[in-house]
This record gives sequence, structure tokens and C-alpha cells, in this order.
Amino acid sequence: MSQAISVRLDDEALRALGRLEATGLSRSQAIRTALVQAADRLRAKRLLAEEAAALEADEDDRAEMVRVADLMERLRAAG
Repeated sequence: MSQAISVRLDDEALRALGRLEATGLSRSQAIRTALVQAADRLRAKRLLAEEAAALEADEDDRAEMVRVADLMERLRAAG
């Protein structure tokens, strides 16, 4: 299902739209593609932040990180 919308673009957005259109995309294709890609990037950032928070909260993982850091420090000191 498509839905028409109307937006006001500032100069920066117009220049960006022009760059997208210069790749051969129609105006509508450029706007749709940019919206989907921006939403995907935001989702990826959120998922990465959630994963990092889960790892930080994982006591077993944190203990393993400490063991690895200790091993690396001992190896560095020995060399």
C-alpha cells in the first residue's frame, strides 16, 4: 500500500536528495530508499546497544574478559 505525503526540505536535505537522484533514482525512489536505510541504521544501533548491555550484564562473560585481560597482561610482561 502506498501513501502520498508532503514534506518541506531544507537546503541540506535538498542537496542530499539531489545526490541520490544523480545516481539514477527517481525522486520517490530516493526518498523511500533513504527512509528505509535510515530506519535500518537506527535499528542496527539499537540492537548493538542491547547486545552490549546484555554482555555487560553477563557475569560469566565479564569473568572471562577479566581472565583474558589477565592472561594478556602476563604474556606482555613475560615478553
